[in-house]
This record gives sequence, structure tokens and C-alpha cells, in this order.
Amino acid sequence: MAIPVVSIVGQHSNSGKTTLLVKLLAEAKRRGWRVAAVKHDVHGFEMDKPGKDTWRFAQAGADVVVISSQEKMAMIEKVKEELTLEEVITRIPQVDLIFTEGYKHGNQPRIEVFRSAVHQELLSKPEQLIAIASDISFDLGVPCFDLDDAVGICDFLAGKYGL
Repeated sequence: MAIPVVSIVGQHSNSGKTTLLVKLLAEAKRRGWRVAAVKHDVHGFEMDKPGKDTWRFAQAGADVVVISSQEKMAMIEKVKEELTLEEVITRIPQVDLIFTEGYKHGNQPRIEVFRSAVHQELLSKPEQLIAIASDISFDLGVPCFDLDDAVGICDFLAGKYGL
């Protein structure tokens, strides 16, 4: 069975996507779920610190650098072009649910974050949505949760995906 993927989207930066996702992750962990979070960064990023061993390995030409300890493992892989979300997902094993943030042009089921002080209209079409998290109500045929209702959203996801 495929791992469910839920994208947390919003029209603009500072809409509350990360804040909601952090709350959802904490609630999912409280329930004992194994979860992954995938962040899309259109600007590129550096995860390794200059001068550290793994940074030096990459600078020397390694295409894949892995660091592993008793508590965690991280892998940095150079790619020729940006991977699709589907390609990224195939690299994530042994979780119950994958949350994404920043893939607003993807086709994964979405929970849109909408704050009336920041937004004028929804980014998503109603058929793309499985829920909305907002400070106002919407009547689009999908559940509308308060921006802080991580428990309610996780209850909804548990029912929808059998978690």
C-alpha cells in the first residue's frame, strides 16, 4: 500500500504553513505515527557546514554523502535536475504518512492554510483539497479546521487514511 502524502499549501509566505505543519507533526508523533516532512525550496540550500568532514567530502567530489550515528542518518545527494515530489517520496521508507510543504504546483492531496489577514482567495481548486485550515469558514465540500486544530486535522487524516 502506498504511503499517504498530504501537502500543506498556502498562497503566500508567512501564511502559517510551517506553523501548522509543526503542530501536525507533534500531534502525529503523540499518536505514535511515523511521519516524514518534505520541504520544497525553490532557492536551493546548503545543509552542511563549511569545514565539516561531510562538507569536505562533497567539495572533494562525492555525489552522495551520508552521515550516520546511533540516533540519526542524513544523506545529501547531488542531482543533475530537480527531482519530482514522486521521486523524492520513493526515497522515504517506513513511515505512516508524509507531509510536504512548498509543493503548491504538485498534485498531491492538499490542506490549504488560509489566513484572512494575508490572503484574498484560495490558491487551490476545490477538487485539489481534502481540507482547509483557516481563521474563517469555507463551504466547499471539504472540512474546514481552525488554524490551531492539529488534533482535529489528525483525527480527520486518521479516518481518511486508516492511521
